[in-house]
Amino acid sequence: MITVFLLSLLAGALAGLLAGLFGIGGGLVLVPLLALLFAEQKFPSEISMIMAVATSLATIVITSTSSIIAHHRLGSVLWSKVFRLAPGIMLGASLGATVADFVSAEALRYFFAGFLAYVGLQMALQIRLDAPAMTQSPGQDFWVGSGIGMLSALLGIGGGTLTVPYLVGGRYPIRNAVAVASACGFPIALSGTVSYALLGWGQAGLPEWSLGYIYMPAFIGIVMCSVVTAPLGAKLAHILPAQQLKRYFSVLVFLMAVKLIWD
Repeated sequence: MITVFLLSLLAGALAGLLAGLFGIGGGLVLVPLLALLFAEQKFPSEISMIMAVATSLATIVITSTSSIIAHHRLGSVLWSKVFRLAPGIMLGASLGATVADFVSAEALRYFFAGFLAYVGLQMALQIRLDAPAMTQSPGQDFWVGSGIGMLSALLGIGGGTLTVPYLVGGRYPIRNAVAVASACGFPIALSGTVSYALLGWGQAGLPEWSLGYIYMPAFIGIVMCSVVTAPLGAKLAHILPAQQLKRYFSVLVFLMAVKLIWD
């Protein structure tokens, strides 16, 4: 437990720094790091990946709060849009956690590795795949929100890489799209976290200090450091050549994808 906690402090510091520097969700880094860490600690192979996803998602409940407050103070959050997306997002996140509980650990690992490769390609080529322009009805928001919530809960992410292109496709300014996506990360994380905690309750083979599929020592260590380093990363983004660094980071993302598949 102590080893995992100490290494989670480092993982949280790295995830927060990269999130602030590149504007990526911490789950992109945390899930593969936690999966490898749990495997090294001899957690049962059939639950180490789902525990990594669940623990990553749980940290977003805390870390997304500071982002929401910052965007709200800037007046960027369109709360009416958040409230339209939230019901579908929460339903989808619950379904995503349920699906993750049923699929094999190998399938879940390959799914996340594929997502890493997709994000790494976007970062390497400096492209952004925007949805086509469309009028977004409340019904469409519900069903798209459900899909975003489901995929995010399966991947252990806050959903920004999925929500922002959808909002930009609806002709929302990028500033508002990012703010709304940040606010939507909270219901995704909350619904997914509760679902993973309940689905894993009483599961055989879970290590001590687990809350369902959420490993609390890792959760605490990550939150303690990521909330400190994320603002630092945001400041460095204005000093360092972040766009150039993104290309180098994309190599790391590809290597993490390969490592997940190889293991």
